Amino acid sequence: MSITSAGICEAADQLQGFVGFNAKTGQYIVRFSEDSFGLDVPEGRITPTCEFVWQEQSDNLMNLKRERIQLLLDLRIDERLNITEPLRVYMRRQDLPEISAERRLLSQ
Repeated sequence: MSITSAGICEAADQLQGFVGFNAKTGQYIVRFSEDSFGLDVPEGRITPTCEFVWQEQSDNLMNLKRERIQLLLDLRIDERLNITEPLRVYMRRQDLPEISAERRLLSQ
């Protein structure tokens, strides 16, 4: 099975959980329910994980950011986050540029 950029994008869109930025500690926190963040992360700073890994470049063009995927990998909860082989291949292939794709944020 060959892994394509479309397969990598699909794997990114299947990531589970939510990411919130805690301004007090300056760290991203991953939870599996929006309700579990408590008062440390304002509601406006909670993002579905499948959107967190994308960064807007211009209009509808977004980049799949390796540094954000690495933050998730460092947590070592790959199964809960649903990090699959296409994303691991993407991370190993540092010789290739980041994927840019025309996309819109998924509805919550």
